Amino acid sequence: MASVMEDPALERHFKGHKDAVTCADFSPNGKQLASGSLDRSLMLWSLAPEACRAFRYVGHGDVVTGVQFSPSGHLVATSSKDRTVRLWTPSMRGESTVFRAHTAAVRSVSFSPDGRRLVTASDDKSVKVWSVGRRRFVFSLSQHTNWVRCARFSPDGRLIASCGDDGTVRLWDTTSKHCVNCFSHSGGPATFVSFTSSGSCIASSGADGSVKIWDLRTNQLLQHYTVRCAGINSFSFHPSNDFLVGGSSDGAVQLLDLLEGRLLYTLHGHQGSVNSVVFSRAGDLFASGGADCQVLMWRTNLDTRSYRDVLQQHGRRSAPDPPPHLTDIHPRGPHLHRPQPAVIQVSPTVADTQSADPHVVELGQPVHGATVSGMLRNPSVMLRNRKNPSLTICDEL
Repeated sequence: MASVMEDPALERHFKGHKDAVTCADFSPNGKQLASGSLDRSLMLWSLAPEACRAFRYVGHGDVVTGVQFSPSGHLVATSSKDRTVRLWTPSMRGESTVFRAHTAAVRSVSFSPDGRRLVTASDDKSVKVWSVGRRRFVFSLSQHTNWVRCARFSPDGRLIASCGDDGTVRLWDTTSKHCVNCFSHSGGPATFVSFTSSGSCIASSGADGSVKIWDLRTNQLLQHYTVRCAGINSFSFHPSNDFLVGGSSDGAVQLLDLLEGRLLYTLHGHQGSVNSVVFSRAGDLFASGGADCQVLMWRTNLDTRSYRDVLQQHGRRSAPDPPPHLTDIHPRGPHLHRPQPAVIQVSPTVADTQSADPHVVELGQPVHGATVSGMLRNPSVMLRNRKNPSLTICDEL
C-alpha cells in the first residue's frame, strides 16, 4: 500500500493491443482488467504479479468503443462501431452473445447497479435500455440532436445520464422515460458523463478540456474545472467521491481533489492521446489506456485514512482555489477552476520492470461487419456460428 507521502506511481504496463486502446474497466474483485481497442478486440489482463498470460477475445467487426464488467463480474459487455453489443463470459472458452443494438455506431455500454439491464449510447442520437437476462430491447430515449457519446445509470438505477455532441447532458427517469433535466456543457461536445457513488452529483467532460460537476439536489453547477487545452476523453470518480481522474487528448492524466477544489497531479506516461481512465473498485489503483496501444496501471496515494497530510506536505506546490466546493449543498454560483502553474507533474523516468509482456491467447472468431449485418437481417432469430458452435448470435429488436 502506498504511503501517504508518495505521489501516484506507475505500477505496471500491459502491452498486447495492436492499435489504440479506447476503453478499460477493473473487475469487481480487483483481479482482472479489461480493455477494448481500435484493433476490434477485447483483452483481459490478470493483475496477479505472477500472471504470464493475457486473453484476447475476437468477435467485433469494428472498433470496440466501450467495456464494462457486470456487478457480479460474471459478464463483460462491449460496444462497437459495428452497431452491436456483445456480452462475454470471461473464460477460456471465449463465449459471447451478440445483438444489434443500434442503427449506427454504439459509443458506450454500461450495466445497471443490479446487473439486470444495459444502457447504450449511439451515433443514431438515441439511448437504449436492454434486458441482460432476456437479451431484449426494453425502451429508447430520444431527445439528443447529435451523436450520443456516453450513458450511465445512477447508483440506485432510477436515473440515466447521457451526453453527446449536441453539447447537452440529459437526465432521464427510467420509470416515466422522460427527460427530467438538461444541462448545457457549453464549449463544444460533451464526451463523457458519470454519477458520483452517492448519486447526488453528476459530472461531464468536454472536448474543450473542461470538467463540470452538477449537484442534482439543487440542479446547479457546483464545480467547473478547465484543466487542459486538449479535450478530456474520459474520467472516473474515486469511490470516496473526493477525487476524480481524467485523461486528455494531449497525453496527460489529471488527478483532481474535489474537496479542496484543485488540480492536484498531472501524470505523464503515454505517448499520444489518453482515451480512457478508470479507478478500481477499491480506489487503490487506476488504469489509463492510450493511443500508444498500452494500458498503464497506477498505484494511488488516495487509499489512506489521512490524505490531508499529503495536502499539507504539498501546500507550497499547489494552492487551493476559494470555495464553494463539492460538499457545499447550496453553492452561490459556479466555481471556476483554472490550472495552477505549480501543480505537481509526475513523469515516470524509469521504465516499468515489474511485469513482462504476457503471452496473448487468442479466443473467439472474428466476425466482419458485412457478415454480422447479414446474420441479423431477420429479427428474433438465434443463429449458431458454424466455425464456433459456442458463439451465439441473436437479434431481438
